[in-house]
Amino acid sequence: MTTHLTLALRRHSFHVLLGACAAGLSLPALAQTAVAAAVASATTDMAAAADDGAPMTTVEISSRKTRSSVALSKNEIQKILPGTNPLKALQTLPGVSFQTADPWGNNEQNLSLFVHGFSGQQLGYTMDGVPLGDQQYGNYNGLSPQRAVISENVRSVVLSSGAGDLATASTSNLGGTIETYSSDPLATQGASVQQTVGSHRTSRTFARYDTGAFGDGSSAYFSILHHEARAWDFDARQGGDQFNAKYVNRSEAGKLTLFFNYSDKIEPNEDSTVHVAGETSAPYTRPFLYPDFKAALNYLSPTGATPAADGNNYRNYYSDAQRTDYLAYAKFDANLSDGMTWANQVYYHKDDGAGVVAGPIGVAGLPGLFSVYYPKQNLKQVFGNSGYAVRTTEYDIKRGGFLSTLRKEIGEHQLEAGLWLEQNRSSAYRRWYALDVNNPTSPYDRPSNPLITQYGSEIDNKVVQLHLQDEWRIRPDIALQAGFKSSLQFADGQFPVQPAKGAISGGSTALPVGTINTKKWFLPQVGARWDFTPQDQLYFNIQKNMRQFVTYGGGGASPWSLSSQAAFDLFKRDAKPETALTYEVGVRGSHALNLGAITAIDGQVNVYHVDFSNRLLQISPTPVISSIIGGNPVLANVGSVRTDGIDIAGTVHFGNNFSFYNALSYNRSQYADNYNNGAALVLTAGKNVPGSPEWLNKFVASATFGDIEVQLTGDYVGKRYATYTNDLSVPSYFLMGLGVSGKLPAMASWLKNPRWRVNVSNLANREGSLNVVVGAADKTYNTFPIAPRQGFLTLTADF
Repeated sequence: MTTHLTLALRRHSFHVLLGACAAGLSLPALAQTAVAAAVASATTDMAAAADDGAPMTTVEISSRKTRSSVALSKNEIQKILPGTNPLKALQTLPGVSFQTADPWGNNEQNLSLFVHGFSGQQLGYTMDGVPLGDQQYGNYNGLSPQRAVISENVRSVVLSSGAGDLATASTSNLGGTIETYSSDPLATQGASVQQTVGSHRTSRTFARYDTGAFGDGSSAYFSILHHEARAWDFDARQGGDQFNAKYVNRSEAGKLTLFFNYSDKIEPNEDSTVHVAGETSAPYTRPFLYPDFKAALNYLSPTGATPAADGNNYRNYYSDAQRTDYLAYAKFDANLSDGMTWANQVYYHKDDGAGVVAGPIGVAGLPGLFSVYYPKQNLKQVFGNSGYAVRTTEYDIKRGGFLSTLRKEIGEHQLEAGLWLEQNRSSAYRRWYALDVNNPTSPYDRPSNPLITQYGSEIDNKVVQLHLQDEWRIRPDIALQAGFKSSLQFADGQFPVQPAKGAISGGSTALPVGTINTKKWFLPQVGARWDFTPQDQLYFNIQKNMRQFVTYGGGGASPWSLSSQAAFDLFKRDAKPETALTYEVGVRGSHALNLGAITAIDGQVNVYHVDFSNRLLQISPTPVISSIIGGNPVLANVGSVRTDGIDIAGTVHFGNNFSFYNALSYNRSQYADNYNNGAALVLTAGKNVPGSPEWLNKFVASATFGDIEVQLTGDYVGKRYATYTNDLSVPSYFLMGLGVSGKLPAMASWLKNPRWRVNVSNLANREGSLNVVVGAADKTYNTFPIAPRQGFLTLTADF
C-alpha cells in the first residue's frame, strides 16, 4: 500500500497529489468533510480503486473538526489485503491495537480492539450513518462492518479517536467512533471482477455491476461475494455469501439513497489457551477435533472425562458463529434553501444468529448443570452416548430507526440540530442438544430438538438521542465549536424461559426481569481550531460521553445477566452508566521541502487525557464456569480510570517513488480505585488497564519501480498486562506484512485495468500471543496465538 499521511491545516479544502507511491495512508483533520467530498467524486474514487497500482487520486481534506480524525480510503483498505475488514485496516493508524485470528479480521469471537485504552465495546460504530451497535460477539444491538457492507464496496472508514461527532448514532461511544461509508454507484456502465486465492484453500470471489447513469440523475450497482477459507490450525470452513445493492438519485431537490445488504456467514471459533501463574506447558493452540469424530470419541474416557493432563485446555469437537443479516436504509438529503439542508434516514436490521460449540459433558461445571434437568441419570446416554453435548446461544434482532439532521448557516454561524430514534427487540436463548454417537451433527447446520432450554430472554429497548451544536467562525483563521447531546434509553427485559434452580451461577432460582430507564440530558462538547500559518493548525477539544447499559439477557456485562432479582433491583437503584470526559490538543502540518531527496513531510502530534468514571465490572469468582453456564453474581461500578497519551505520526516523502510513514503511540490507562469482590479487597488502584499496550509503533514503507509497487508494513505492540492486578503479562510482538502489485497485459479490448497483487501476512513467521483475554483479577488469563505466515494472490479486472 502506498502511503501518504496528509493532515489539514487550512480553513478551506485543498488537494494533495504526490503521485506514484507518495500517496496512500491519509490522516485528514476533518474526516467527515473528506467523506462528503468523496460522495461527490464517487466515479473518480471507484476508478482509482479499480486500478490498484495507479497513483493515489486527489485526497479531499478539510480542517473543520476540532479533534483528531483518521480516514482510510477504499484504495488503502484493499491494499492491506483485498476483502479486509475495515476495522482491521485501522491497525496501521496511531493509537489503534487490533487483533484477530484470520488475516481478513472477519472472526468476531476472538477480535480484540483498543483505541487510546478503550476496548472495542466502548466505541461507537456506524455504516452510512446507520448504527452498528457496540460490536460485542453476543449479538444484541447491531452487526459488524464487514457484515453490513462488502469490503470491496467500502469507500472509506473514519476513526475519531477520543471523541466522535455529537450526531453519531451510538449508545457506546465512550472512547471515540468508527464510521464506515459505502461507495456510490459509478456514472458509467461497467462491471468488475476480483478473485483471491491463497493459503489454507482460500477462495474469495467478488463481482460488481454498475448500471451507469440512467433516467434523470439515477445510478445503481449490484454486487455479490463468495468467500471460502480453512482455519489455519484445524479443519474448519470460514466464509459465506453476501449481496449489496445501492441506488442513488441526484436532483436539485437533493440526493436520494437506497441501500440493501444481505449477509450469510459462518466463522469457525478458536478456543483460547488458558494460562495460570507458574505454568510451563500451556499449548500454543487448542484446535478442534472436527471432522475426525473417531478421534473425538477416543479423546474422552468411557465416562466422558477429558485427559487430566489437558486441564482447562481440553479440546472441543467444534465451535462456530452463524450469522444471517438483512440491512436496509433509505436516506434523502434535501436542499431546502441556500445554506440550509435537512437529511432524513430510516433503516431496518434483522439478524438471525447462533454461537455453537460441541464440547465434552464432563467439564466446567456441566455435570452439575445437566443433573438439574436429568437427576440421577446417565448423562452420557442422555446426550447421545458420545460424551459431547452441543450448546447454542441463539440470537434474534429486529431493530428499526430514524435519523434526522437539520443544518443552517446564519452569518458566521453553522447551526446543526439532530434526532436519532431506535427500537430494538432482541432475544437470546441458551439451548443444549445431544450429539448422537451414531449420527454426529455438522457445525455448519443449526441443530434442532433441544434437550434443554436453559433460559430465554426478550428485551425491548428504545433509544432517543438529541444533539445541538454551533460552529462560530470568530475570524477567518479561528473557529469555535460548541454543543451538547442528550442520550435516553428505555429498556425492558423479560425471561419467557427461566432457568431451573441450580442452572445458573450463584444458585439463583430466576434471572431478573424489569425496566431500566437511563436519561442523560446534557453531554457537552467544546473545541476550537486555529490556522496559525497557512500550513499549520492548532486544535483542542473537550467532550463528555456516556455508555448506556448493555441490554442483553443471560450473559455479559448487562444488568439482565445478573443471577437474581435482588441483584438487579440493587443495580437499578445504585448503579450509574459509564462516562468519559476527554481532553484533546494537537498540532498538524504539511510542508513541501527541497532538502535533497526529501521532497515533503506531513504529520500530526495529538496529546490527550481522559477521566473515565463509574467503570462497570463483572465480578465472578468462577469466570470460566459462569461464561459457560451463565449468570453473573455481581455487576457493579468499581471506580475510575485515568488515561494520558500521545500519538506522533508522519510521512516523509522522497520524490514520487518512495515514502515512509511511521506512527508512535504511548498510552497509560490506570485504575484509580480498588474494589471489593465480596470476599476481599482487590488491589487495582494504580494498576494498568489489562489488554491495552502502553507502546505502539507502526510503519509503512512504499516504493514503485516502473509498473511494480511494493509495500512493507510493520506493527509493534508492546507488553500488555493480563489481569486486573497486573500480576501476569504477555510480551510484546512485532509483525511485518508485504504487498506487491503490478499490471497485467491487456488480454482483450474489453478487459480494462487488469492487475495482480500478492500479499504476505506475518512475513517473518513469528509466534507469540496475539491478543489476551482478561477475565480475572489475578493468577490466570487466556490468549489467542499469532497465525503463521500466509500468502494470497489477487487478480482484478474491469469490463
